[in-house]
Amino acid sequence: MPIKLENVGIAVRDLEAAIAFFSDLGMTLLGRDTVRGEWTETAVGLDGNHANIAMLQMPDGNGRLELFEYVHPAAIETEPTRPNEIGMHRVAFSVDDIPEALQIAAAHGCHPLRGVATYEDVYKLTYVRGPSGIIVMLAEELKKG
Repeated sequence: MPIKLENVGIAVRDLEAAIAFFSDLGMTLLGRDTVRGEWTETAVGLDGNHANIAMLQMPDGNGRLELFEYVHPAAIETEPTRPNEIGMHRVAFSVDDIPEALQIAAAHGCHPLRGVATYEDVYKLTYVRGPSGIIVMLAEELKKG
């Protein structure tokens, strides 16, 4: 059976802030919608599901993020995910310039968990605590072939 990644969904506390952050990193806002009703309750498995959503696309067209901000039921605040916790905990992006990407992140109040590391002279990379506590990995390829 062929399989294709459609998108990665991320619940956020502030949809506008998350859109601004990912847009400034280079993603394109494809559209917005408000979803609710029986079809969302069935698909998501959550009674009374009502959310504002936004779909963003990578510049190369090969990846999408669906951001959603719950109206009902109210979003449940949790502690920010730590890198060693089981489950989905980060989204990773290749960037051309880590310092520039970090300046963009900092303009949104988002900073590295510790710093920038070099992996085997192949990548510079860092984990940034993004909007709503999302861990965002930024990786710059050092040896471009």
